[in-house]
Amino acid sequence: MASEDSAAPLDVDLAVIGFGKGGKTLAATLAKTGKRVVMIEQSAQMYGGTCINIGCVPTKALVYRGEHPELLEGAPADGSARWAAAVGATSELTALMRGKNFAMLDTPDTATVVTGRARFADPHTLQVTTGAAPVLPDIPGLRDSSHVVTSTEMLSLPTRPDRLVVLGGGYIGVEFASMQASFGVEVTVLQRGPRILPAEDEDISQRVTALLEDSGVRVVTSTSLTGVHDTTAGVRVDYATADGTATSVEGDLVLAALGRRPLTDDLGLDAVGIATDDRGAVVVDEHLRTSLAHVFAVGDVNGGPQHTYVSLDDYRIVLDQLTGTGARSTADRVAVPHVVFTTPPLARVGLTEREARATGRSVRTAVREMATMATVPRARIVGDTRGVMTAVADAATGEILGVTMLAHDAHEAINTVAVAMRLGATAAQLRDGIYTHPSMTEALNDLFGALQ
Repeated sequence: MASEDSAAPLDVDLAVIGFGKGGKTLAATLAKTGKRVVMIEQSAQMYGGTCINIGCVPTKALVYRGEHPELLEGAPADGSARWAAAVGATSELTALMRGKNFAMLDTPDTATVVTGRARFADPHTLQVTTGAAPVLPDIPGLRDSSHVVTSTEMLSLPTRPDRLVVLGGGYIGVEFASMQASFGVEVTVLQRGPRILPAEDEDISQRVTALLEDSGVRVVTSTSLTGVHDTTAGVRVDYATADGTATSVEGDLVLAALGRRPLTDDLGLDAVGIATDDRGAVVVDEHLRTSLAHVFAVGDVNGGPQHTYVSLDDYRIVLDQLTGTGARSTADRVAVPHVVFTTPPLARVGLTEREARATGRSVRTAVREMATMATVPRARIVGDTRGVMTAVADAATGEILGVTMLAHDAHEAINTVAVAMRLGATAAQLRDGIYTHPSMTEALNDLFGALQ
């Protein structure tokens, strides 16, 4: 590996581009065995990767502080003051975690951290320079507006907007809409399709819409964005409704949450024969090898699910290729859960009811309203009985096909279901399971007991 800022190149056993979960864990593991490793990260503000700096940690910290204003210093009542205090506390948290991540790879004698942007000079040589660019969709006026931010920029705003227009009703847009509403922001969500969270069952999407609206969020679906214009009062977003009527909404800020694509531009991949797809994701096999056998792609860059915990599993696969039997692969992944941190959170593992029925199986289903689950007092103890739990199972075998939880602590309880599914537990076994009390996990007794 050569660096423009260094006269002498580094000769290493492993070079990792990007300080994300999978890469940093692999680098740290091999450094402990005496292998020479280098971690290349284009920004000192991204040591530790997306999750701790601009993803999971700061977003969930802000969500939690929005839900619990009493935790903020001075417990300010004003929404704008609460936002400023929450951003400050979150910034301290991410700075602490960045430092610990840097130390993890700066301390071992065999490891080196280089700040800069890597580019392939040849199949075995990386040239390190600097530079990065934000990604925004091609909507007239969007890229030129001074009032448009991405989720990354939204997390560190010193002053929250009074009015926010969120473009996109997917997981990121919905989570940020819920978070901003908790700080007193007037939020409008514009969704292209007929409903938000289109990957979920329709009734779950409707319930999340109702939760958002109850918190003051305006949700507008079936829209076609036509332009973004800065005004003397802020910004205006023009769009057409389902019937073609032209209309607009004004705000102080626009959050572009219309999806993410892998940032593989200018890495020199084409020059060395590393294939990418039409979205720019690096093409990999089930062992995460690229078209160059000695180069692997882990995390968001390979086009898989954009979750930190999936990146960690990527690390396990690559480590097995380098030091193990080489048998572990992406095909081993089953029952991988995901969560949207609305209030309360939405979590799911496995298939939706719609997806399960589409397989042609005979299925049994259950729908349990949190407010009526008398055997689950935890929700009443914390004062939040909103939401629902649903389950779908194979009618013949009892195999658990999927569970959706829109409820307090859903992000924790869903992990029990995920482990059970991976180990082949049946719906009856979860129905008859022995769980702590009072907890949200004991809702599984009730939920699987209601299968019809």
